[in-house]
Amino acid sequence: MTYQLYIGDRKYSSWSLRGWLMLEKFNLPHEVSLIEMFSGTMKDRMAALAPARLLPTLQLPDGTVIGETVAIAETLAERHPEAGMWPEDSRQRATARWLMAEMASGFGALRSACPMQLAHIYQGFEPSNAVLADLKRIETLFAHARDVSGSKDGWLFGSYSIADAFYAPVAARIVGFDLPISDEMRAYCHLTLSDPVLRRWQAQIDEVAYAADPYPIDLPHKPWQLA
Repeated sequence: MTYQLYIGDRKYSSWSLRGWLMLEKFNLPHEVSLIEMFSGTMKDRMAALAPARLLPTLQLPDGTVIGETVAIAETLAERHPEAGMWPEDSRQRATARWLMAEMASGFGALRSACPMQLAHIYQGFEPSNAVLADLKRIETLFAHARDVSGSKDGWLFGSYSIADAFYAPVAARIVGFDLPISDEMRAYCHLTLSDPVLRRWQAQIDEVAYAADPYPIDLPHKPWQLA
């Protein structure tokens, strides 16, 4: 039983990272197919997966196609209860689902202003009030998750869960733009980004190159590092 995961460019596709982490971190058998997002071929490459039109897209062993990362998450958790993708405790599980859902529908200012890129750390970025509000909201949600789970540090619910996979690109944005956050939040970001599984993803971000950067940002930057 092998899943087929179709992903976008590893350097930029935050949603693809979420889908991939759920399969990799929970050791679910899968193969990955890369579809370039900015070469003009994406629509044709995805035609066989219709009506899915975004990445990632998951194809089940029986051929069923699933779009949207929230649906992928719930399907995988349902099919693999033994994997522990959600917390066992019902209160923690409900809270983890809440964090996932708010990530999927919110934080538009942070997403728009700070595209994930995993290549370097921008210097001198000045976050807008809307971005700062998104960061404050994320810290509020994380504090609530830790209150519910009793986990003072490490993963949000003690063990790695789908919620952590969904917030991995948030950690990349925070570090990649050197955003102002609490020490507790910075520690979580470093835990996320130093994870060996995520590092394997990051090691492949240059597999696709374009003549022009799809998300040009005119700021000085330094090499990616966790300090």
